[in-house]
Amino acid sequence: WDETHFGKMGSYYVNRTFFFDVHPPLGKMLIGLAGYLSGYDGTFPFQKPGDRYEQHNYVGMRGVRLYRLVSSCLALLRFSVQMLELSKSLPAALLTAFILIFDTGCITLSQYILLDPILMFFLMGAVLSMVKCNSCANSPFSASWWFWLSLTGVNLAGAMGVKFVGLFVVLLVGLNTIYDLWDLLGNLSLSLVVFGKHLLARVLCLILLPLVLYTAMFAVHFTVLNKSGPGDGFFSSAFQSRLIGNNLHNVSIPE
Repeated sequence: WDETHFGKMGSYYVNRTFFFDVHPPLGKMLIGLAGYLSGYDGTFPFQKPGDRYEQHNYVGMRGVRLYRLVSSCLALLRFSVQMLELSKSLPAALLTAFILIFDTGCITLSQYILLDPILMFFLMGAVLSMVKCNSCANSPFSASWWFWLSLTGVNLAGAMGVKFVGLFVVLLVGLNTIYDLWDLLGNLSLSLVVFGKHLLARVLCLILLPLVLYTAMFAVHFTVLNKSGPGDGFFSSAFQSRLIGNNLHNVSIPE
């Protein structure tokens, strides 16, 4: 059923038809983009599970094939590096990678038009970036430190932009940041000015950057979906007047 639902959402993006859904737009936009780039024309109805795709080019959307294949490989590499960072053990990293490779749930999820593999990619990316940033604690404000801190913020925005369950990794990174700042505050060799720089860097990279990227996703969402569709009724008349094909299109709406 989920493949039917998210496949239809991807079709809406291909057709630029406005809709309303409970999930943030990033994952569905990536599915729609994969379908568009692979030649899918957005005409398959996705009415019920089990319908045959027949001549429709669904390969790009089903698994966002190229994207999810790359994501799976990156997730394995990231998880391995993460284990090396945390345990400093090559056997542990290899064991973890093999467990993930042969996990039946991951294999099943990667075969269908679902948001979960994309979400897992950003979740793992956020955790890895956080761990790598912690490993650069001895060289704060260096290029690598800024890179991993900023990448953590980017992955947080990606996780939240796919599903709201991504807020759990935001909580994890937030607790790690609070612990880190508390430890820095207790370091008597650091001045309050330096501590203020640490605090400002984390506000910029872990709060403002994810918020800007998250907002930008919705800007792209509303720009792409400019035609009237099944989601019109959830929004105001002023908004509906901007949708091509709506009865209120280009009608002057009083403030």
